[in-house]
Amino acid sequence: MKTIQARSFTFFLTLAAATLIIPASAATLKEGDPAPKLQTGKWIQGEPVKDFEKGKAYIVEFWATWCGPCRVLIPHLNETYNKFKDKNLVVIGQDCWEQDDSLVAPFVKKMGDKMTYRVALDDKQAEEKGAMAKNWMEAAGKNGIPTAFLIDTKGAVAWIGHPMALKEKVIEDVLADKFDAKQAAAEAEKEQEAMGKIYKAFQKQDWAGAESALADAEKVLPPDAVQNLDGIRLAILFAKKDYPAAYKMVNRISDAHKDDVMLQNELAWRIANDKGIEKRDLNVAETLATRANDAAKGNDAAVLDTLARIKFMRGKTNEAVQLQAKAVTLAEAKIQPELNKTLESYRKGQLPEQE
Repeated sequence: MKTIQARSFTFFLTLAAATLIIPASAATLKEGDPAPKLQTGKWIQGEPVKDFEKGKAYIVEFWATWCGPCRVLIPHLNETYNKFKDKNLVVIGQDCWEQDDSLVAPFVKKMGDKMTYRVALDDKQAEEKGAMAKNWMEAAGKNGIPTAFLIDTKGAVAWIGHPMALKEKVIEDVLADKFDAKQAAAEAEKEQEAMGKIYKAFQKQDWAGAESALADAEKVLPPDAVQNLDGIRLAILFAKKDYPAAYKMVNRISDAHKDDVMLQNELAWRIANDKGIEKRDLNVAETLATRANDAAKGNDAAVLDTLARIKFMRGKTNEAVQLQAKAVTLAEAKIQPELNKTLESYRKGQLPEQE
């Protein structure tokens, strides 16, 4: 069964997305290069941008309505836009790899004041996957969204990566013409090399090698990137089936991010349902899901869905039914039938299978 959450986008990669990536040997677009031409399709929201103006900086963030992590990060991007819009920063939400372009306008309208920056479709007249997807994402060797490109005031690519890894200090330096894109590119290449070794160890399931590469990475990564290594370290512990150490780290990460809805919810779901985890601590999972629900003020259907499932798995059927019923009422219309089916299963005393 598919769900409303991005459960294929694991917690581990969520936390480590800024660093643990597949090396892109074919990348031709890098930091320091002139920004490619904007070849957008229809503008869904905001004044169209035809060219990059000197003196202005731009964030071009690639996303899609079907992308769970993208949807979760929209309010964060909107906050960035509102903070810097009067300081010559233009934000463009560039729709990418959309399965149905007609879904974008209604989605943006429903987001309302949570998504107030410019939004554009991709131009698919000459390119089936879209001109922006080809000339930006593919050129940069990026195969996952959300991905953000920061363009400096001179029209050059200053930064490329996962939106959550884009620090406000970088934006401020770019706006003040203090950011050294070439130096950043050199540092990024060094990080790529270090993280590439970890990735190769993961591919071989060489956990000792992964831990060794992780230790080496800590020596070359900047402090903010080192923080992201916790996600990789946790993935290694679960892969090794070192559950005492894994759950100890889970609690530490959770305690440090009590108000992070996405992190708490995703991690809770993984503990309860990931088939690769043989020893599930549902007590820990419920604690995390409850924190996610508290942080979301009980108004997130995805979080309620997670918490309800964990409650049911712990034998708390009545609570599970109540939570799932609320999730149904809060969810988008197209998702409600799926959630309602889960609700009926709970009422029958059955736990639905997950893909």
